[in-house]
Amino acid sequence: MNIHEYQAKALLKSYGAPVAEGVAIFKADEAEAAARELPGPLYVVKSQIHAGGRGKGKFKELSPEAKGGVRLAKSIDEVVANAKEMLGNTLVTKQTGPAGKQVNRLYIEDGADIDRELYLSILVDRSVGQVAFVVSTEGGMDIETVAHDTPEKIITVAIDPAKGVTAADSKKLADALNLEGEARKDGDTLFPILYKAFVEKDMSLLEVNPLIVMKNGRLRVLDAKVSFDGNALFRHEDIVALRDKTEEDEKEIEASKYDLAYVALDGNIGCMVNGAGLAMATMDIIKLYGAEPANFLDVGGGASKEKVTAAFKIITADPAVKGILVNIFGGIMRCDVIAEGVIAAVKEVGLQVPLVVRLEGTNVELGKKIIRESGLNVIPADDLDDAAKKIVAAVKGN
Repeated sequence: MNIHEYQAKALLKSYGAPVAEGVAIFKADEAEAAARELPGPLYVVKSQIHAGGRGKGKFKELSPEAKGGVRLAKSIDEVVANAKEMLGNTLVTKQTGPAGKQVNRLYIEDGADIDRELYLSILVDRSVGQVAFVVSTEGGMDIETVAHDTPEKIITVAIDPAKGVTAADSKKLADALNLEGEARKDGDTLFPILYKAFVEKDMSLLEVNPLIVMKNGRLRVLDAKVSFDGNALFRHEDIVALRDKTEEDEKEIEASKYDLAYVALDGNIGCMVNGAGLAMATMDIIKLYGAEPANFLDVGGGASKEKVTAAFKIITADPAVKGILVNIFGGIMRCDVIAEGVIAAVKEVGLQVPLVVRLEGTNVELGKKIIRESGLNVIPADDLDDAAKKIVAAVKGN
């Protein structure tokens, strides 16, 4: 689960991290009052969407010359003008895709005198099985380019979970970021704070880009992006309350109601599979034969007829889907349950696109019999390779 920048900063501030003063607004007529709460005279007007690259983004409704989704304002009048222009319009960044995201919230923040921009993130480093800091002296909007062109400028420091952030860890991080004086002292305080927040709140990502050294020599968290482990949200009602469903795909929200692992993609072949590994293999082989999957969907090992029906309905609700591949290897999951769920869903929502079904495993013959006798226009497949060839051919009209 993701949250907005202003929510992330409020959370980090509660742990003691240095952040600027700011006010979130939802309507343009709230902009003036929000700005007057801040010291000024420099303000920053920030679009609040769940995507990076806001500063370099462009609004669909505005001219190409218009400013991006993060703007400096040198007066309250400028804050108001920017708020009127940004709210309600669609911001397109590298991470949103061409469809973009509508800006429904803004964060009006006090400006900062920036001396240096740094990069800091915390994530789970699976290569060492520990939480790790990833830092660089090259922070800001071009961090992706830095990672690609000069990866040696990005330093990783893994943290021993039994010890937490030690003095030695802080020294490594401060050295990697070239911190001196007051900034170095601030780092000694900040690094353990961020690590504590990451662990206690079950985050999967905490990214501060940029972490700035101000002209007075002090550190400040200038931006914050936080994602949480969805499997741990039951422990954090306060975090769940921050969820903004308008930023999420409606199909993914519906899938979460049935505990389905669903991720919307950009292709046109819908997939319903049991098991994450098999789902990945199914998507790979669809691409191998020249098409693109429309989703990742793992119904799980013990799905019920109702769960399978819900999964099928979610796939068919996507207008981009031009064909559906059901690929089930029945271990715990029984093939007859899948068959019954598919038939129930088709009878309820209809079948307007080609459907290929590959079943193997527990009760496979019964499952095939149920589908065969259903009267549905289903294309049977013998194995995964056969299924992929058939669905791609059907979608392409071959």
